[in-house]
Amino acid sequence: MGVPGPFPGSPGRPDAPVPDREEVDRALERLGAEYEAIETSLLALQDHAGRRLLEGAELSGTTKERWAAAERSITVLWSLFDAYTAALESARELRERRRWPSPEDLAELTELLHGEGVTVPGAAAADGAPEDGPARPDERFSLESLVARINGLYARSLDVIVTADAVWSALPARIDLLSAELQRTRSLAHSVGVRPGEHPAGDDLERITEELLRLRERVIADPLAFWVSSSTGSSAPGGGRPDTGRYDRAARALEDIRREVAAVLDVRQDAERRLMQLRDVLSRADRTLTEARQARGEVLAKIAASEVPAVSGPSTALHEQLAAAADYRRRAQWHRLSPLLDSLEERAEDELHRARESLTAVTAPLAVRAELRGRLDAYRAKVARHGLAGDPLLTERYDLARRMLWSAPCDLRAAEQAVWRYQQAAAEALVPQQLEGRGES
Repeated sequence: MGVPGPFPGSPGRPDAPVPDREEVDRALERLGAEYEAIETSLLALQDHAGRRLLEGAELSGTTKERWAAAERSITVLWSLFDAYTAALESARELRERRRWPSPEDLAELTELLHGEGVTVPGAAAADGAPEDGPARPDERFSLESLVARINGLYARSLDVIVTADAVWSALPARIDLLSAELQRTRSLAHSVGVRPGEHPAGDDLERITEELLRLRERVIADPLAFWVSSSTGSSAPGGGRPDTGRYDRAARALEDIRREVAAVLDVRQDAERRLMQLRDVLSRADRTLTEARQARGEVLAKIAASEVPAVSGPSTALHEQLAAAADYRRRAQWHRLSPLLDSLEERAEDELHRARESLTAVTAPLAVRAELRGRLDAYRAKVARHGLAGDPLLTERYDLARRMLWSAPCDLRAAEQAVWRYQQAAAEALVPQQLEGRGES
């Protein structure tokens, strides 16, 4: 929102000549651009999401005070902008009276553009401060000093809005995530007997819960209290970062409790951990078998004259024994669960290995086809580098092999022979060129 500098021949320089028409027109053009920039910035300030949040929030503390001042400043900003607009329009109207302005017109234009001819009401001249005591008299400004006043009010107002928006965008969401993690930790702690009044970690969980509730309420009501200004001394609006000190302390305390609960769980949770691993291994085995069955259908549709092994379903017996193990865990029948887990872990790994072997076996024809395609294209590129891409025999054999490899169903044996014949023809065609290259060397 900068403004142009003094115009030649402006008041205060009685010995300087009155500016000519071109100089005045350039000044009006610059002030018009300044007007557009100010209007755009004020409209953006009006529509800023942070401003709408501040207007609808129940604020307290520093934020309440600074937002009240910012609201007054925003009202003043529009008043100052109206004064700026009126002064600019007056100058434009004066300029448009004549195509070739007289010296008197130019002198009047210079006064309008650079002199202190803009009258601002006393409330606006007070920078939006609350009105205490007698009413302030109206003040007169030059366009340059008026824009400086606008710049200052705009920066202070925007700083409040941007800062509050940054805190609200950062801290409440993080607090909510930590609260959700705290609830999960509390549920786990209760399941192993870590409860308030029975274990110190249970009391700490209650304390952290209350702290996060208070912290969130304070952040919503007074976001500016959680802002650390930039240490670089930058005056740019929003220069700094959210203060996460209280949040960080709560997060560290929760992590300490999680480690303590984990220590309690080590003894009782070994069986559950092993059950979870068994479920994961069997789930991966089932997914692999499903993938193998789908791949088998694809191979049968795309590859002809190929032996594709059948794919069995998941092991019902293993899943039934896994359910029995989970029941033992719920009933705390550890003496029955332990040997069953030993047996299940070995058999589950065997099941996963079998599923992977089945997937590899059924997809082997697709891998062979991909290898043949790559080999054919590699020889094609080699032939092209030696200028033999248009050779009729090579073209015929290449097209034949390519049709076989890119058709469905693909006869792998015939396609492999076609690729081999193309390789042979390519090798024979390249021999004369290789001999010629040795002779030249």
